[in-house]
Amino acid sequence: MNMIDRGTFIDEAEINETLGYCPAPDTHRVRDIFSKARDLGGLTPEEVAVLMNVSDPLLISELRDTARYVKEQIYGSRLVLFAPLYISNYCSNDCPYCAFRSSSDAVRRRALTQEEIAAEVRVLVEQGHKRVLLVAGESYLGQGGFDYILDSIATIYETRVGNGEIRRVNVNIAPLWLEEFQQLKDAGIGTYQLFQETYHRPTYADLHRSGPKVDYNWRVTAMHRAMEAGINDVGIGVLFGLYDWKFEVLAMFEHIRSLEHEYGVGPHTISVPRLEPAVGAPFASNPPYAVSDEDFLKLIAILRLAVPYTGMILSTREDPWVRTEALELGISQISAGSRTDPGGYVNGEGVPESSQFQLGDHRSLDEVIRDISGRGFMPSFCTACYRLGRTGRDFMDLAKPGEIKNHCEPNAISTFEEYLIDYASPATRAAGEQLININLAKMSGEQRSLSEMLLHDVRSGKRDAYL
Repeated sequence: MNMIDRGTFIDEAEINETLGYCPAPDTHRVRDIFSKARDLGGLTPEEVAVLMNVSDPLLISELRDTARYVKEQIYGSRLVLFAPLYISNYCSNDCPYCAFRSSSDAVRRRALTQEEIAAEVRVLVEQGHKRVLLVAGESYLGQGGFDYILDSIATIYETRVGNGEIRRVNVNIAPLWLEEFQQLKDAGIGTYQLFQETYHRPTYADLHRSGPKVDYNWRVTAMHRAMEAGINDVGIGVLFGLYDWKFEVLAMFEHIRSLEHEYGVGPHTISVPRLEPAVGAPFASNPPYAVSDEDFLKLIAILRLAVPYTGMILSTREDPWVRTEALELGISQISAGSRTDPGGYVNGEGVPESSQFQLGDHRSLDEVIRDISGRGFMPSFCTACYRLGRTGRDFMDLAKPGEIKNHCEPNAISTFEEYLIDYASPATRAAGEQLININLAKMSGEQRSLSEMLLHDVRSGKRDAYL
């Protein structure tokens, strides 16, 4: 059994040594790290540890400024939008922090039929969504096993409402065998997403006592199997609040370095969920290592500097204020108008007794778009990279030097214009058109010409125009 099979690339002794060795941050040393980060080459674990210990308000302000710079250099002002689509809340694991835990009798269990999934998709399409994240509890008993997931992906792609459709399905499901990952790739997914929850082995063992999830190594090596199966884009994450956030950040960094070493490319996305209250899971209301808003925003900024090429995802777990602050520090993808219960979109309000966790942001997609447009962020529904093969190493070769935004910004504008024409309220359309004009004025040369060409196509009635 090799190192990957054993999951020993997460070296807890080394992580603890790095955390323990780091002296009180020296101002000159910290500013040297900021200067290095502006070269877009990332940071070492030791440099990450230094930044995690920064508390001086002036240096925190400089950290935030540096994170804004790095995000702007690589991703520009665009902000990708998506919706989670929960198809089942049955689960074979008994995790005390999750409403879906197998021993809970407080949750109302439901697995959507293919017809019900299609109905959910139609609601999302009518709102303007083009990208969804399929989510399911880690049990498909009674739904046809893993084929239930494959059938659900096909249903999502096949469902259309007029000119609207979901153009890319990402998935967050239980770890798979290599052959199953190959089937997932053949189904046409975008990114395979899975959270380790906590990288700290003793905490992991204490919180996962029954079900397939008890196997730490099986879970932590899932991304290696996915990449081995040809899935180029994977997304990792930690559920902050289960253990010390500083340890988790460095452990996630080791996970990233292992993927880069083995496959030449790290994760496409990093998610940063914090533990939120959940029905029938009192543990979730009292996180043993609660992360303050201040520390949460700091770790987001540090991750942006440490792994500058990676997309960073923030869900509607967080309230609007935190989400707004986080957008400035490096977040490049957000969910909007979310429901975390199967059938929640058709229901309209969502059912707390069927939901995985409590939402912090209850605004509609249209409200979120109007807000971020007013703040200068370009909403994007683009899925071009997946369909043009700009994934995995090809994507990273563009992202690392900051060239990906030259491709993304024209596509972001065209997909945003499509949203504004087909789905936006009058107030949102006015704000959006103003933002598009501002961004066009900043462009020059070929990028502006391409953007104007795509805009003309969309305004002339063409849909799904991209480069």
